[in-house]
Amino acid sequence: MSLERGPEAAGAPVTAYNWQDPPYNRWAFWHVDDILPTAAVSRGDGPARVLPAATAAPDLFGLPITRLDGSAGTAGEILADTFTDAYVVLQDGELVTEWYGPLGAPDRPHALMSVSKSVVGCVAAVLIDRGQLDVGRLVTSYVPELAASGYAGATVRHVLDMRSGVRFGEEYSNPRSDIRRLDEWIGWDGSSSSEPRGLYRFLATLAAEAPHGSRFLYRSAESDVLGWVCERAAGRPMAELISALVWAAMGAEYDARLLHDGLGTAVHDGGLCATARDVARFGQLLLDGGIVPDGTGGTRRVVPPRWLRDGWAVDADVRSAFATSPTEASFPGGWYRNQFWFRPGAYGDVLLGLGIYGQMLHVSRRTNTVCVKFSSWPQAQNPAYLEDTLRAFDALGGVLAGRDPKNPTRGRGLAGVVSGLSRRGDTVPPPRPNVILPGRPRRVPRWRLTWRYMDARP
Repeated sequence: MSLERGPEAAGAPVTAYNWQDPPYNRWAFWHVDDILPTAAVSRGDGPARVLPAATAAPDLFGLPITRLDGSAGTAGEILADTFTDAYVVLQDGELVTEWYGPLGAPDRPHALMSVSKSVVGCVAAVLIDRGQLDVGRLVTSYVPELAASGYAGATVRHVLDMRSGVRFGEEYSNPRSDIRRLDEWIGWDGSSSSEPRGLYRFLATLAAEAPHGSRFLYRSAESDVLGWVCERAAGRPMAELISALVWAAMGAEYDARLLHDGLGTAVHDGGLCATARDVARFGQLLLDGGIVPDGTGGTRRVVPPRWLRDGWAVDADVRSAFATSPTEASFPGGWYRNQFWFRPGAYGDVLLGLGIYGQMLHVSRRTNTVCVKFSSWPQAQNPAYLEDTLRAFDALGGVLAGRDPKNPTRGRGLAGVVSGLSRRGDTVPPPRPNVILPGRPRRVPRWRLTWRYMDARP
């Protein structure tokens, strides 16, 4: 049976064991709650944030892009070649374009994978702002069950920035890696064990291998610990926290879903499923500094603006930790802060939420754009697909903002970089505190993209 007609491919059903494997993942990512246990993340009963349609614009299907391998392509070809399930583009808060493959729809949630981490990070931000969570306190002061684990001595700030010294391997292609052991303890794959299992029990087995704060290393376990801490600090489960503090507050249009381990424990590191438009609304919230329209001509605060300024304004310690990590090769000049990625792009720094198999939230202050891409890559990670998509979204933003691709920054500094900091991670004098270069660009004409690619387009 074809994946376009039902939950089977090549004669085999889609199950909790194969849902991330091709070709099953193309159907499964749109139907996660048909396969795995989930909890509802309510949008509340308030009005959805309006995404007004932008005015018509030239067709940018043929926008030229130089791929990672040096070959020439177009934005449309890149999106077609990278197993896109859906995309949405906003500029100036207006809907420029959206597209859905035959299995998707504007009201259908899709697996976000690790883009979920950025939403959990914003839950932490609100709790910190309310005084319910302290970034300087030990993780074990909130979760004593971790006192005998490698997280003993780690602070909330350490897990927020993935800088604990805990040993955890994130190799998706290695069946014996820690990320695969985490899946086994969650139990989705049908594996059986005489010992008690569950996500939180797994976290308590992890050991330390380095001093806390001494390095940056991307590990999903850090986000799961952060989510556990948030639940303890607030006294509420994560699905309720996301709903009350982010989803309903930002004006989501649809309920989201949050995977759990069968014991009711949320998968904080990658369990959220949501519509593309609502992920775009989340991106617009970030672009606007945590502020949303209140429906009466004013605004209200959802995420503390200071939290987002802290993420954009990289300092020497954060940058140097990233520069010595394995991820520097993929994102040279980048950094990781508050459960967000930051990367220098063609038109200034970009905030990113990234998930395996090609999920992406791309937020550019310089071009005032938000881009969302859902995908079902055949592999969990593909550096060429990732880089080519980033280049395509950078270019789309540049054209929409009327930027000159031959002189993208027009002599301005990179947005969000603290004065005096070397992007190469070199030793430099300490940066002056609170010195941040300009943020939002001036308002520019709004164009609309039209796309004519993909065999699967209706």
